[in-house]
Amino acid sequence: MASSFSDTERNIEFEFVRATENAALNCIHWLGRGNKEAADAAACDAINGVFDQVDIRGEVVIGEGIKDNAPGIFLGDKLGKWTENSPRFDIALDPIDGTSNIAKGMPNSISVMAATYVPEGSTRGMINIPSFYCEKLAYGPAVQEAIAATRIPQISLAMDFAEVMTYAAAALKKRISDLVIVVLDRPRNQKYVEIVRSQGAALRLISDGDIAAAVAPSLPDSGVDLYIGIGGAPEGILTAAALKALGGELHLRMWPRDEPERAELLKTVSEAELNRHFDTDDLLMGESAIFCATGISDSPLLPGVKLVGNTATTHSILMRAQSQTVRYIRAVHNLTSKTIHLRSIDRESGV
Repeated sequence: MASSFSDTERNIEFEFVRATENAALNCIHWLGRGNKEAADAAACDAINGVFDQVDIRGEVVIGEGIKDNAPGIFLGDKLGKWTENSPRFDIALDPIDGTSNIAKGMPNSISVMAATYVPEGSTRGMINIPSFYCEKLAYGPAVQEAIAATRIPQISLAMDFAEVMTYAAAALKKRISDLVIVVLDRPRNQKYVEIVRSQGAALRLISDGDIAAAVAPSLPDSGVDLYIGIGGAPEGILTAAALKALGGELHLRMWPRDEPERAELLKTVSEAELNRHFDTDDLLMGESAIFCATGISDSPLLPGVKLVGNTATTHSILMRAQSQTVRYIRAVHNLTSKTIHLRSIDRESGV
């Protein structure tokens, strides 16, 4: 017999993709206008508007906005109608992963959500990482299968990254010089840039939007083999949900920016927890995971919104871990009749 959450997930999964789709449509007009806060507010308004009409008890466990005081959907916020006996979900989201990119009119921005079904009597389906940043290593199913078959050792963030590259190349049956590695372009990641270049592998630097980049090694034909770098903690949980469905793996550990942040973190977590190496199953407990994303501007994960005349075309991806199903959804919206329910006005609005 199917798990108790299976039908619940199946019934609700398209509401999540409708939310990211509406978020992309509602913020696309801010592309290149230099106002990331307005774009983020538009995306949040659309997501809230969708879930105001959905009968779930959703709690935001991983939200955005708090870390930079931008408009957002915050940790602890409620999504859904919250009627008695409606299904309960833990939710992680980033209405726009790549806000700087959308403000500058650049590629690599997506709207993304993840959720885990929380059975009655359980406390959590996903954990919250309290640090501002985390160190992350992501690889795809082929590397994970090689580890499981003991063809290569278990790789992790504890290894020198040059060694990780050597084992990944062996798993993928490639030369190290043929590897393609994505790194978030920040001074804090310079050590990884230097290692990749010293080993002769192909480096792809991104300016923002590391969810799409970290998912890419698990997607066929992405051309990306590894993701490494220090980026936002919320994005790590969202990435883990996708990789749980795709069969890839994410390793993550907290990365305090300085001693004051380290001291602040130690007020709520132990030294062991601060230094712990988390993997996908540590971040999302149980079998349940839904991941969906809609492209805003083009990224390795998805094409962005295309506006032509009175139509808008969106591209989304929807995954469920339990069924290992990955759906690519191309939708063409007639803008003369398309409406989006927005929380800010509590009614339907044209795009």
